[in-house]
Amino acid sequence: MAARLDPDVDIPPSWLFVAVARNGTLVYEAGWRHRNADGALQLMKRRLGPAWVEPDEDGGYRRRRGRPKPRHLTEHAAIVAKDRVVREVEHTLAEHAAAAEREANVLPTFRQVAAAYLVWLENVRDAKPSTLRDHRYLLAEPGTPHRRGNGSCPGTIMATLGDRPAAEITTREINDLLAAVAKTKVSPRTVNKHRQLISAIFGFGGQEATFGLPRNPARDSDRRAELEPLDWTSTQLRRSKRSRARLEGGRHRDPDAPAVSEDEHRARQIEDRQDGELVRVAAYAGLRRGELVALRWRDVDFVRRKVVVRRAVSASIDTPSTKSRRAREVPLADQAAGALDRLSKRDGFTEPDDYVFINRLGRRLDGSALRRRVSRARDAAGLRPMRFHDLRHTYGSLLVAGGIDLASVKSAMGHSRLATTERYLHARSASEMADRFTQALNSPASVTHEPIATP
Repeated sequence: MAARLDPDVDIPPSWLFVAVARNGTLVYEAGWRHRNADGALQLMKRRLGPAWVEPDEDGGYRRRRGRPKPRHLTEHAAIVAKDRVVREVEHTLAEHAAAAEREANVLPTFRQVAAAYLVWLENVRDAKPSTLRDHRYLLAEPGTPHRRGNGSCPGTIMATLGDRPAAEITTREINDLLAAVAKTKVSPRTVNKHRQLISAIFGFGGQEATFGLPRNPARDSDRRAELEPLDWTSTQLRRSKRSRARLEGGRHRDPDAPAVSEDEHRARQIEDRQDGELVRVAAYAGLRRGELVALRWRDVDFVRRKVVVRRAVSASIDTPSTKSRRAREVPLADQAAGALDRLSKRDGFTEPDDYVFINRLGRRLDGSALRRRVSRARDAAGLRPMRFHDLRHTYGSLLVAGGIDLASVKSAMGHSRLATTERYLHARSASEMADRFTQALNSPASVTHEPIATP
């Protein structure tokens, strides 16, 4: 059945003419001028079919004699066909214009804005693979299978906000979402990661070049208070020797595992000793886990006593730069230099392009496997729960507590902003600061006042 045409669609004046097809056949064609949505006129043509005509003596065309062949059109049939085709085309164009207008007036959903944000983050901002992986996990649809194992993503953000028009989402909705995330017993930091990601998406969507959203409702949402990172003080570092001893002695391995051959036992001993040295370097050089596994021997300069951090591994992908996208030089303290020196005396894989920390085939370590081994050794040593990244916090805290200025600490740790480094100020001794305050207040430049008498 033919589609019902809208009687309100204006049909413009049209004309019928005879044209010559490429194969020399005479055909009828319809012509008219279509007015676009912006008011511009566009010349339209449509072929109707073979024309039952022949040339006449005046250079025109006349009807051929006899009955028209199948699919050939007489002038009357061509006029009828012309009016039908013009109406059908105008009707289709009007429908497309109306659909485009409706689509332009439909408010984008949060899902659409979030999808565009991820594309922008990857292609324009060139975000690190680990950042993209974490964001995609938080923005996954509910029930999306995990990359590993049998679990699935909760999809809290998309389940709550995905179908909502982004411009209509309120701060109260985001607070309710954050409260739902907090009820799953995750850390305040994880709740704040949800908030930060939602805020970043609205910040992107509020740009004139993207979606022009009127406001960022996440900016006023509730932020959870986070505890300061656990710092490994000097005492705790001494306690951590037990953890390194478990690593180096293989005590983190499953004691109930089947016995292995002597060659395998020796290979595991080498791996365990290397893991212990890696923990030393992490605590005394402050490198991130991805920077440690990407470190090569040409980055270690024993003569100038420095380590040059040029690259990192992010989400198991080798990246040509660090998190801050700048290479940095880290002073090589004796504690870290000793560990690296012992590793440099191993048999094989000590050429400039070889990795410092390797598996038995000379390839770089798997960062996730390393984290799991260190966690098992920590538990075997009876230490309190801590992350591998807390070794880096240890480094920063000890430097600040030792009186190293913040600018030097910032440079060694590769922080982009001094505000990030200032979190380690708490490591300074209160008594030391009190002595400095006393000295400053007793300086000649200070203004002296009589003490206020108290009753």
